[in-house]
Amino acid sequence: MKTALVSSPHVPRLNRVDRIMFEVLLALIPGIAAMTWFFGWGLLVNITLAVTFAVLAEAAVMLARGRSPWIAIGDLSAVVTAVLFAISVPPTLPWWLTLIGMLFAIVLVKQLYGGMGYNPFNPAMAAYVFLLISYPVAMTTWLAPSMLAEHSFSFMESLRLILTGGLPTGLEWDAISSATPLDEMRGKLDLGLTIEQIRQGPVWGELGGRGWEWVAGGFLLGGLYLLWRRVIGWHIPISMLLGLLIGAGVFWIIDPQTHPFPAFHLFSGAAILGAFFIATDPVTACTTKQGQLIFGASIGVTVYVIRSWGGYPDAVAFAVLLMNIAAPTIDYYTQPRVFGHGEKPG
Repeated sequence: MKTALVSSPHVPRLNRVDRIMFEVLLALIPGIAAMTWFFGWGLLVNITLAVTFAVLAEAAVMLARGRSPWIAIGDLSAVVTAVLFAISVPPTLPWWLTLIGMLFAIVLVKQLYGGMGYNPFNPAMAAYVFLLISYPVAMTTWLAPSMLAEHSFSFMESLRLILTGGLPTGLEWDAISSATPLDEMRGKLDLGLTIEQIRQGPVWGELGGRGWEWVAGGFLLGGLYLLWRRVIGWHIPISMLLGLLIGAGVFWIIDPQTHPFPAFHLFSGAAILGAFFIATDPVTACTTKQGQLIFGASIGVTVYVIRSWGGYPDAVAFAVLLMNIAAPTIDYYTQPRVFGHGEKPG
C-alpha cells in the first residue's frame, strides 16, 4: 500500500481569522452581560442591529467586488467590529445612527482601503469618533445605572425607544439619563469641587462609578481570557494600562484633591475595554514587541492627557486612532536587528 505524502505543515492552523474572532466574541460576554444588567436591554438591541447592518454592508461590498458575500459572515471580522461599536455607544442610540456608524466603519474605513488586513484605522473606533463629533448629544446620552434609575426599561420599551425615539408615558430624558462617571468627575472638577466632595454623591462606588466598575471588571475578565488563550499578547494591554496609571499617579501624588485616584481611570470608562479588545487589533497596531510597548504606553498617556485637559472625558477612541497613524513609523524604528546579513567584506 502506498503512503500519501503531503507537504508541511502537518497540523491544522489554529490562528485562523474566524477562530480568533470567535474567541474575541466569547471574551466579550462577561462585559456585555454586566452592561445589560446595569443599562438594560437596549444594549442587546443595539448589538443585533449593528451586527445586521455590518454584515449586510460587507456582503454588499463583496458582491460589488465580484467576491463571495459569505466572506462577510465567515471570518466574523464584521461581527466583531459591530459588537465593539455597539458596546461603546449609549444603549439607547437611535437605530439610524447605528446604521450610519456601520456603513462608515465597514464601507469607508475598512473596505475602501482594501478590506480585511488593509485598513489603517480601527473601524469601530473610527465610526464611534465620527458619530461623536457629528451627533454629540445622542452619543453622550446614557441611561442611569439600574440601581440609580427611576425607571427600568423592559425589552419592548427599549426596542421602541431605539426604533422610534418614544419614551414611556410620563418619562422625560432628564429624569432617566445620567452623566458617565468621567463626565461627572470632569464637570464638577471644573466647577471647583474637590475629589472628596465629588465622591460623596450616590453615583460613586469603591473604584469608579457604580455599575461601571462591574462592567470594567467583566471586560477585564474577558481580557485575561484572551491572554490565557494567547489570542493577544501582553505587551499592548499592559503597557497601555501602565501608561494610564503612571500618568494619573503622578498628578494624583501632586494633588489628590484635584486629580482622581489612578484606579478611577481604569474602572470608570473604556480603558480596560480599549486595552484588551481595541488597541490590540492586529491590523492597526504595531507588530514588533518593542513597538507594541511604545504603542500601548503612548495610548495610555494620551488617554490621560485628553481626559484631563481635552474636550472629551473618555478619550480611548481618539487615543487609539492617533496611535494607529503612528504605528507604521513606530514599527519602522523598532525593527529587531537581523544577524547574519551584514555587508560582504570588500
